[in-house]
Amino acid sequence: MRPSSSIILTLNIILVFTSWANAQPIQKFYQCINLNSELSIPFSTAFSSPDNASFSSILQSSAQNLRCLVPSVPKPQLIFTPLVENHVQAAVICAKELNIHLRVRSGGHDYEGLSYISETEQPFIILDLSKLRSVTVDIQDSSAWAQAGATVGELYYRISQKSKTHGFPAGLCTSLGIGGHITGGAYGTMMRKYGLGADNVIDARIVDASGRVLDRESMGEDLFWAIRGGGGASFGIITAWKVRLVPVPATVTVFTVPKTLEQNGTNILYKWQQIADKIDEDLFIRVIIQVVNQKTGQKTVQTNYNALFLGRTDRLLNVMENNFPELGLTKKDCIEMSWIESVLYIAGYPSKTPPEILLQGKSLFKNYFKAKSDFVRRPVPEIGLDGLWKRLLEEDSPLMILNPYGGMMSKISESEIPFPHRKGVIYKIQYLTLWNDDKPESAAKHMDWIRRLYNYMAVYVSMLPREAYVNYRDLDLGMNKNGSSFIEASLWGMKYFKDNFNRLVRVKTKVDPDNFFRHEQSIPILPLMHERTETSMVH
Repeated sequence: MRPSSSIILTLNIILVFTSWANAQPIQKFYQCINLNSELSIPFSTAFSSPDNASFSSILQSSAQNLRCLVPSVPKPQLIFTPLVENHVQAAVICAKELNIHLRVRSGGHDYEGLSYISETEQPFIILDLSKLRSVTVDIQDSSAWAQAGATVGELYYRISQKSKTHGFPAGLCTSLGIGGHITGGAYGTMMRKYGLGADNVIDARIVDASGRVLDRESMGEDLFWAIRGGGGASFGIITAWKVRLVPVPATVTVFTVPKTLEQNGTNILYKWQQIADKIDEDLFIRVIIQVVNQKTGQKTVQTNYNALFLGRTDRLLNVMENNFPELGLTKKDCIEMSWIESVLYIAGYPSKTPPEILLQGKSLFKNYFKAKSDFVRRPVPEIGLDGLWKRLLEEDSPLMILNPYGGMMSKISESEIPFPHRKGVIYKIQYLTLWNDDKPESAAKHMDWIRRLYNYMAVYVSMLPREAYVNYRDLDLGMNKNGSSFIEASLWGMKYFKDNFNRLVRVKTKVDPDNFFRHEQSIPILPLMHERTETSMVH
């Protein structure tokens, strides 16, 4: 976009603004969008307000956490679904001029619903990027452009249609919106081989707080650094990512091996902690921990070893025999398949599901839930695991997922991108508790349980800071109640970003000094720093 276009858009708004004095904010916003868009659109095509029959279904369409949709949670005054990138520009300029707060949603997986609810800002509008979902794959260049509303499953499918030996190292859950996913790092089954999705970004398109569309060259390296892992909706609106494709074998191998406590589950998990980050980097073995009923009717803890190996069964069995014989992996446990088939397997789709289902972008997971995260730098001793099992057995539907690190994750510097959880991390823990009704007492009960579990684990996980994963947003860690306090934000900022938090604040202050892009855990600005910057420019 030419720099003068933003000025023209702003002048147009000023010229007609006074004639809207008696209009409602939503009417003003709609008029402003149509006035300043290259493509004029009927209200019914891209806008939905609470009095529309479609409003609830659109609001709920990609929302993962039903806890964020209960009646007591504030709802948006409008959902705007841009059809082209220029609509995103117009939305930013109009919202800024009309002083309307924006929440931006690409996939809706955010754990605290910050892309589609707002406890601190009223009124607000959702900018839903779900129709900006084109994917263009260039095998010759080993790259792809994916718009922000495309899911990672769509990206994987489009890659697989062009090549059986290319992939991309992003999320395991295929309905993740690529826009927000990469802003937090984007880990997946190939992270030990190739790093995160954010480690493999070549370029991006972002609409900044002035409504300009910037690419890597025009945004500069500081902002390009910040958006790859610095958390979503703080610096601008990502409209597309250009990513580097990675080589994958024509045939990969997967397996899932369950072990209950009665099957020596504690000892096996303790051994997994010794090798998870040190084993062949072609092998990713995560552990999914659940409570199950035995045939006797008694509950027990089951650990499920769920894996992708970038190679064939024979070599996998050799790696396992030399490093993790305790699991007892056999040839009949292993399934060879193509990489795109492994995407479906790891995501939990039934056997023989056609890859085309990835184009639907549908989630297999919608629940009332609360989640937390931790990073483990030394193995949890067996006595610690025994205490963990006791607490899991007290809860109705607990879930824990342990994701191994090491390999490439240990080779990339903590400051290469904002995502800092690198060398020394054995694995990451995701804790979840799930329930199935919207009663406040149910939410209170289960959230109290997970907070007590989190407190129990404090002595076994990373400290100073106790690290957390930004894409598992957790408002228990702290909120920006006034939208911009550095002191408030540092409570959670150091956990998500460690020493990178201070650089993120400097970038934010430079590119969005008015703090237009904000939410309960957005990167804050430093007003004094901004004033010093302006003063130094004057002198």
